[in-house]
Amino acid sequence: MDNGAILLRLSALSKRFPGVQALADVSFDVRRGEVLGLLGENGAGKSTLLKIISGALAPDDGSIEWQGQAVTVANPQAAQSLGIVTIYQEFNLVPTLSVAENIYIGREPRRFGPFIDWAKMRADTQAVTKRIGLDVDPQTEVSQLSVAEQQMVEIARALSINSRLIIMDEPTSALSEAEVSRLFEIIGALRRDGVSVMFVTHRLEEAMAICGRFTILRDGRLVGTRDRSQITIPGIIEMMVGRVASELYRRPARRHEAGEIRLRARGITSVQGRRTIHGTPLRQVDLDLRAGEILGLAGLVGAGRTELARAIFGVDPFESGSLVVDGHEVRVRSPEDAIRVGMGLVPEDRKRQALFLQLAVRNNFSITALGQFLTAGFFVNEHQEAAALQTYRKSMNVRMTGPEQLVSNLSGGNQQKIVLARWLALDPKILIVDEPTRGIDVAAKAEVHELLDTLAGRGIAVLVISSELPEVMSIADRIVTMREGRITGELAAGEATQERLMSLMTLEQSAA
Repeated sequence: MDNGAILLRLSALSKRFPGVQALADVSFDVRRGEVLGLLGENGAGKSTLLKIISGALAPDDGSIEWQGQAVTVANPQAAQSLGIVTIYQEFNLVPTLSVAENIYIGREPRRFGPFIDWAKMRADTQAVTKRIGLDVDPQTEVSQLSVAEQQMVEIARALSINSRLIIMDEPTSALSEAEVSRLFEIIGALRRDGVSVMFVTHRLEEAMAICGRFTILRDGRLVGTRDRSQITIPGIIEMMVGRVASELYRRPARRHEAGEIRLRARGITSVQGRRTIHGTPLRQVDLDLRAGEILGLAGLVGAGRTELARAIFGVDPFESGSLVVDGHEVRVRSPEDAIRVGMGLVPEDRKRQALFLQLAVRNNFSITALGQFLTAGFFVNEHQEAAALQTYRKSMNVRMTGPEQLVSNLSGGNQQKIVLARWLALDPKILIVDEPTRGIDVAAKAEVHELLDTLAGRGIAVLVISSELPEVMSIADRIVTMREGRITGELAAGEATQERLMSLMTLEQSAA
């Protein structure tokens, strides 16, 4: 190949952390104007590689060439000066600043010397957000945006810089299908303009739709690079995990025998005038969840699924409606109330809403069930605590170095298992799981699905919220759809197709 067609070349990159060889002799290149998929399980070395390219980490060995010249990417500013911009999966936004301030932070347009040209910054913000179909006021505080909108702000910030290589780490994990389609249009336009995109994702169907080539890592090593025409999704999975795809999905063909109604929600309506976390008010929502079943809750971004989960669990108050658990009406006005009546909630953003990233795995596991490990009412029995963690570690196949390992150093799939184990230690009657496999790899996804299936088999009532229709269809016994804060339909698992679900998810409803 003509070397002039190569934008970035990585040669024999290696990086070691205490006890872990994160990267070992990894070499590949990125061509001008191409979309290269970077694929691998959590723990395969993708994040370490991205940090080296973006200047956040220095490699122990190896070299980097940019446009044919050897370079040292000493820090993120050096990467940006070369034309490399990284959009990380975990947002890098300042919640208390506006959309415009976040997009142009550190690069604010000036007038009359040191003074910020606010009018120009707002106009430039509107231009770049309009380009990606994000319809928000530039002066809106980022904390008021939904997860999907915040992701789009990250993308807008990258597009506002004159970049030659944009690295996108799970950019679609919180986007609706329409937003994903718009993002793909933007990526296509960038590619035609000669901009390269490195696309990191666990959604292999999306990778096949947008990427021309795939570089695949496993256990810190390069498995290979393939053109799209040379490989299929099962082939990619086999390269990623080292075994054939069919071995990853062993859910029994049977569906669960649902028991009595464990949770009955009636007429759940948001507090009038109150803006919820996603800005979607709930309107007369009725829902039944039975013991021993997995109920899927499907809907587009902004449909009200997360709002419903938070209302049921007592995070956000609701103005009217009732909750009945095991035949008894309950008053749930806080998470403490919810836990008391036997509920658990795994939120959609585990790192921001569920985990204490600077604490050990042990602390994160026991935080909700700490009372079980107290002696004399005050002191934590660390031996009992560690023994309980070890039980769940074995049963849930949690890969970690030990109970004192920082939870931030676990892969996404293992972090999710720790959050699930935290609730299982309380032996809940009802478990609500919001986006159970967001940002985790295909093998870990299969393990989480198997775990949820096992929990339902034990009689726990499981409510699963997912933006991925194939996931909902594969795991749920029954599926309920939402749109604009209302329930729009219900299908048994055997009746559900993506077309029927999408129809219900987009169905216009008259005002209640």
